Amino acid sequence: MTIKQVSEKYGISADTLRYYEKTGLIPDVPRTPGGIRDYDETACSWVEFILCMRNAGLPVDVLSKYVELCKQGDGTAEERKQILIRQREQLIEKIESLNASLERLDFKINYYDEVILKRERELKDGIEEAF
Repeated sequence: MTIKQVSEKYGISADTLRYYEKTGLIPDVPRTPGGIRDYDETACSWVEFILCMRNAGLPVDVLSKYVELCKQGDGTAEERKQILIRQREQLIEKIESLNASLERLDFKINYYDEVILKRERELKDGIEEAF
């Protein structure tokens, strides 16, 4: 796949893909004899993984470390696992914080619903009393 096709498939810019490749987040993107990027299944899998991890909040420097460890082989499996465990813990904390914010927003929305309903009842009662 061309960089344009990959960009469209994953909804990210070609510049972002180039940046990820330049920083080593997407290792070894194959090229055509003419030097054009030709993303294969492995490169696309890396793109998917990097996007997932970035969405989860993993910083680029941590991802770079993870990719470097992957390149070193199975001997780094435990270290890679620990990186993912730490990120999972941070993501759980973020989810808990977001859930607390969501609960607060729901509380406030319900409050305004009650205020609006009360005001509508008062207006209705006022109209009925007028007649």
